[in-house]
Amino acid sequence: ADVVVTNHAMLGVVVAGNPGVLPEHDLLVVDEAHALADRVRSQGAASLSASAVARAAATARKRASVVVSDLEAAGQGLQAALAALPDGRLSAGPPPALGEALSALEGAARAVLTSVREAARTKGAQGGGADAGGVALARTAVSDLVDVVERMTSDSVAQHRDVAWVERPRMGTEPPRLTLAPIDVAGPVADALFDERVAVLTSATLALGGGFEPMARDLGLTLAQAPWEGVDVGTPFDYARQGILYTPVHLARPGRGISEAALDEVLALTEASRGGMLGLFSSRRAAEEAARVLRGATDLTVYAQGEDQLPALVKAFAADEDSCLVGTLSLWQGVDVPGRTCRLVIIDRIPFPRPDDPVSQARSEAVAAAGGNGFMSVAATHAALLLAQGAGRLIRRAEDRGVVAVLDPRLRTARYGTFLARSMPPLWPTRDRDVVLGALGRLAAM
Repeated sequence: ADVVVTNHAMLGVVVAGNPGVLPEHDLLVVDEAHALADRVRSQGAASLSASAVARAAATARKRASVVVSDLEAAGQGLQAALAALPDGRLSAGPPPALGEALSALEGAARAVLTSVREAARTKGAQGGGADAGGVALARTAVSDLVDVVERMTSDSVAQHRDVAWVERPRMGTEPPRLTLAPIDVAGPVADALFDERVAVLTSATLALGGGFEPMARDLGLTLAQAPWEGVDVGTPFDYARQGILYTPVHLARPGRGISEAALDEVLALTEASRGGMLGLFSSRRAAEEAARVLRGATDLTVYAQGEDQLPALVKAFAADEDSCLVGTLSLWQGVDVPGRTCRLVIIDRIPFPRPDDPVSQARSEAVAAAGGNGFMSVAATHAALLLAQGAGRLIRRAEDRGVVAVLDPRLRTARYGTFLARSMPPLWPTRDRDVVLGALGRLAAM
């Protein structure tokens, strides 16, 4: 084949050290390149829990008929060590009790892997068959476990290559797990994907703050030996004529949750628009609060993320031009609903990463240690990209008209606000509530 079409996940496999999964190539074209660094970072993460150990042990016992009692006991030891720790980042790496549990787990996993390999050799000598396939499955499961535990017991956190944290998924309903993720992927991406070949990276949201430098740093282009160039090829849309960017500066700076004043603004804007509203919220609770207010005060149909599968909700929203759809980050990218159905996009706050997000913390610290501005390089860039993606839901074709309302006055009052605003589509900006309500009323009447 002269052309191979793949996805970001496969590029992440290449960056992880497996170049052979793709054929040799001279030219790489990456669409939606703004998402590549985060994809590589998420694929580079590794998690470990007692349930993961139990699954590997069960596979080895069932498929290879080996003794796994020590491995199961080590998994229980890991469970006890993690249960004693609160959620959050382990800045200095695993504490002593967790370190001991990991060392015991590594030894037990290696012993089981040796037994599984011996079973594989025995099956091979006997002619293989279906049993050999099961043993191979067991070997893969235990080998993967060993690889993860090796990384957990390495010095990658101490050397600031990885960041480690304990978390209890699904609001604490699942057992605790230990997770490691790479702090910086720019170097590996540059070495694995861009070295000694031509690369073309495309996206509608590569220029943040009016320039390509923030994204070029994230993708490692500034580290590559060859020079790079950013080109803005323009847009078929006349954003300043087609849309309004409304920032209600009379609102207070957002705190925890969504304020009553912000909910009142959501209601007023949606009533003026008579629906056709896509609500992008920073938390599930805020989206649920907005849905509750709209359902209680209007006769509009309101779809809320979590009440059905997301594709079904988007399809229902697209079919009714006077309905509303509210949700969280899953709706910020990839939702394509052109026309009157989406004539109002509401963003409840600037989507900075959570202050306690371990990866963002570690990345900011690394930038600061190198003499840079950690907030602008990490938190502001993250927020700028999401704002650009979220605001981009409004204008999908040349006939579209509407309003993007960002209910966070910091977009206009904070020093970093200019950087964020310049990352968004160049809609006509205003702070005048009456102007916006009037425009939405006219759109509703069309």
